Amino acid sequence: MGKYLGIVMIVMTSLLLFVMSPVSAEEASTVQAKDHAFKVVERSPLGLPEQLNRFVYDSGYHFTYPEDGVRGIYVTGNSAGGERFESLLELVNSTDLNSMVIDIKEDHGHLTYRPEEDSPFYGISQNFISNTDQMMETLEENEIYPIARIVVFKDSILAEERPDLSFLDNGQVWKNGRGEAFVNPFLKEVWDYNIDIAEEAAKMGFKEIQFDYVRFPEGFERRDEMLQYSVGEYEGGDGDNIQKRVSAVTDFVAYARERLAPYDVDVSVDIFGYAATISEAPGIGQNFSKISENVDVISSMIYPSHWTPYFGLDKPDLYPYELTKEYAKVENQVLGALEEPPVSRPWIQDFTASYLGSGNYLVYGKEEVEAQIRALNEEGIDEFLLWNASNRYTEGVNYKPLD
Repeated sequence: MGKYLGIVMIVMTSLLLFVMSPVSAEEASTVQAKDHAFKVVERSPLGLPEQLNRFVYDSGYHFTYPEDGVRGIYVTGNSAGGERFESLLELVNSTDLNSMVIDIKEDHGHLTYRPEEDSPFYGISQNFISNTDQMMETLEENEIYPIARIVVFKDSILAEERPDLSFLDNGQVWKNGRGEAFVNPFLKEVWDYNIDIAEEAAKMGFKEIQFDYVRFPEGFERRDEMLQYSVGEYEGGDGDNIQKRVSAVTDFVAYARERLAPYDVDVSVDIFGYAATISEAPGIGQNFSKISENVDVISSMIYPSHWTPYFGLDKPDLYPYELTKEYAKVENQVLGALEEPPVSRPWIQDFTASYLGSGNYLVYGKEEVEAQIRALNEEGIDEFLLWNASNRYTEGVNYKPLD
């Protein structure tokens, strides 16, 4: 389960006798394993009294959460491990951007780097990022806040390898119209598989784990009684199929946050923007409020191109400022009703959706990107992430347009 698991178990056993005692930051015991460590600190695990201490993993890297909020870009494994990384570093260093969301488990289910050969994940890995240590050192030197993106339930690799963990249609793994397969959010084995990968990302030094595709396949409500799959521990009990899906997705997020607590990382989830505007998305199992209650950061994907007519806008892609502003008002109301709301950090659009057809889209550039940022800022949302699947971002953008 990790390179230093044996060492950690010995350390945890030896410290068990005094873990109940208060320990100051200066007195915290540290047991080193190369550049890594588990330290006793004054933090409480979920469900334990405040005076108890717990172990927190130290990757050896030191990253500070940006004082004025995260403003980041999406970076594929190919970009992180290839020539484009230098130009992306230059983009961040020469602007008010300060963070990178880097693929660690990508959309097909591959890891983007090679773990050690005895790792259970070696067989699903690709050598896109050939030297993760060097990458993390570069991010540290440039004071770029690192966020690991892990695609969870869209996973063709695992579905093909383990059909019993997926959804079957007449005995074959079901795939959507794009040829993508999903694994089953009801199954704890699938949860652990992804959280084990998240733990490895935390050990690398990432300060935040961002889970994407934390949901059932789109339109699942139309096929939930046609496909063959297990509902695991959700068999029977109260609630209809919709509520069971909501429970499974929400429970995964809460479980992931609890398991990642010893690594001192934030947990974030990407979620459809429209989920904030309805009580819950019935097919995919996303309840915006319930997920938000169990994460440190919520990242709604609010690309104007991804909306059908909404907020009184017939062609939302033509109105980046108006769409973003109206969405932000709704999200603020929903998060404002929570006792401990997470940080809002939406994904915004830095690409042109020409696939919408003539008259239905704008060419997105400096003006359109700044319009979205300005709309968020005006509604009190200062953090955002830029999405461009090819990692080609608009030049000359003012990422603090209200300054």
